[in-house]
Amino acid sequence: MLKKNHSLEFEKHAKLYDKFSKVQKEVAVELIKNIKSKPKKILDIGCGSGAIYKNISWDIDKFVGVDNSSSMCSLHPKNSKTEIICEDFDAIKFDGLCEVFGKFDMIISSSSLQWSKDIENIFAQSKKSSKDIAFAIFTDKTFQDIYKITKKQSFLPKVEDISRYAKENWDVKIWQKRYRLYFEDNLSKFRYIKKSGTSGGVERLSYKQMRELIRRYPNDYLEFEVIFIISYSNNT
Repeated sequence: MLKKNHSLEFEKHAKLYDKFSKVQKEVAVELIKNIKSKPKKILDIGCGSGAIYKNISWDIDKFVGVDNSSSMCSLHPKNSKTEIICEDFDAIKFDGLCEVFGKFDMIISSSSLQWSKDIENIFAQSKKSSKDIAFAIFTDKTFQDIYKITKKQSFLPKVEDISRYAKENWDVKIWQKRYRLYFEDNLSKFRYIKKSGTSGGVERLSYKQMRELIRRYPNDYLEFEVIFIISYSNNT
């Protein structure tokens, strides 16, 4: 299944995103609490409305965020230490950012790289632009029951591929975590999917397919799987 134009989804629901992004916020907290090196100069890929920035508890010198949704960028906190760039992170050249800001102490990305059209290239560019990385990426086990019912294939990346890309570039700590969100009814579940920016292809279903999915979905929760990757030097 091809990846949808997720930037349009975020543009459409940007003002509601913080309300409906409970899992993404938990993921950002998990990622940041495992960073031990307290980097001073940070590049945030897919910065959104600022989940990473809002959870940083140490002093920084420069925070550069990149996101292709102008609506999301407008919600990101801004001050003299932040630079928010509204561009597609798949298209932007990391070495060009380094020419402007210098090499980064760390490149961070939370709940964004699953949308990349070339995630392997993102890893390779990050290796050249920063000593350290901290990534959290939704995997193809997210919404797996939906895919079983609809007999569609997830376009989200596989753990095996992400792990291989990471190990080719860094000595890394890798772990996976599953999240569940509980709902009172199936209609609420799919409203959440639509407004949270994690639709995972569900909106490609026809009206008839969606109605059948709502009728047959067996769980009172939605399940998400996230792979966390942090380079080892963060723990020294």
